[in-house]
Amino acid sequence: MRLLRSTDLALRLLMRLAVAGESSPTTREVAGDMEVPYTHAAKVVAELQHLGLVDARRGRGGGLTLTEKGRGASVGALVRLFEGDGEVVECEGATPCPLNSGCRLRGALRRAQEAFYAALDPVTVADMVVEPTGPLLLGISRRPGAA
Repeated sequence: MRLLRSTDLALRLLMRLAVAGESSPTTREVAGDMEVPYTHAAKVVAELQHLGLVDARRGRGGGLTLTEKGRGASVGALVRLFEGDGEVVECEGATPCPLNSGCRLRGALRRAQEAFYAALDPVTVADMVVEPTGPLLLGISRRPGAA
């Protein structure tokens, strides 16, 4: 299974904010740290803010902070939200699969997809930033005034 870029970015952004401490990086700073286009980061931040996982404040003293809801969010639930509830394979598209009425593949892939999500369900954003990940995330973050 392959995650959408927006799902990957959302998870990495939440992890980055989980180790931010007292600092509140801006969307532009986080996009730079992660080497992704600002527009992509801004869309993901807007969705995370809508979900109540991130607070975003504008202006002087503004920036992004992870909410308590965000810190405790299930990685499985986040992946489901960003990936949607679609099928792994397209069986009903413009050219429907001729095996559709008797195919066992779709069910097997659906069970595998659910097993994937179930493995991620107990993992929280906070779990994802324990050592060694947290210090590594801090090491790649650009800090104001840092060389």
